[in-house]
Amino acid sequence: MKRRLWTREELILALNLYLKLPFGKLHSRTPEVIHLSSLINRTPSSIAMRLVNFASVDPFHKKRGISGLSGGRKQVEPIWEEFINNKDDLLFESERILAEIEQNSIETKFANELIGIEHLSGKNKIREVKTRVNQNIFRQIVIANYSGKCAISGVDIPELLVASHIIPWSKNENERLNPENGICLSSLYDKAFDVGLIGLNTSYKILISKDLKKNINKGYYTQYFGILKNHQLNLPAKYYPKKEFIEFHLDTIFRK
Repeated sequence: MKRRLWTREELILALNLYLKLPFGKLHSRTPEVIHLSSLINRTPSSIAMRLVNFASVDPFHKKRGISGLSGGRKQVEPIWEEFINNKDDLLFESERILAEIEQNSIETKFANELIGIEHLSGKNKIREVKTRVNQNIFRQIVIANYSGKCAISGVDIPELLVASHIIPWSKNENERLNPENGICLSSLYDKAFDVGLIGLNTSYKILISKDLKKNINKGYYTQYFGILKNHQLNLPAKYYPKKEFIEFHLDTIFRK
């Protein structure tokens, strides 16, 4: 039987899944792998192999010596390069393809995320749909990168977790969807980080601002913030916060 070559769309779907899964789940028994295999009529083992191929071209795993088979690497390299150079378009395309093969639509699949844009039309609506869908994907990638736990408190309740941007969404369009620009935080610490009440140094230790320390005699300070003194961020599985992004946050957002 002639081997069926992987299409570009199938490889994009494999990349989508690779980005959302912790490295330890890149195997054929993972439910998400089995689900994708049923959607594109591939075996779970073949999906798992493609995921490992993507790991072999991911700089983080290359440093760890993950090499993979050369033939597989050559197939996924163009898709990985496209992701690196144009995350905005490729991530959205991956979700559009996924919705389509699930016999769904982007608007239906992301109905909760798209609440409030009913009045928009034309290019404005298309742009807002893309933005919100990509924000949702970014959240999934970042939360998976931190194994579903707040990097400060360890809270693992999905509804309380936020993919917090180090460089704010509005400040750098090119880095909006970069996993190295995201930290998984609970809602409280996300807000504190967002407004600069807490920060992070390049050794990944939590910093507390002078404005926040004004509340040192209040009970909640000891309970939620005093414990953070010299506290080390719980580091992710692969995409560490980029140090130049941390420096940007320290220079422009953190209330020294």
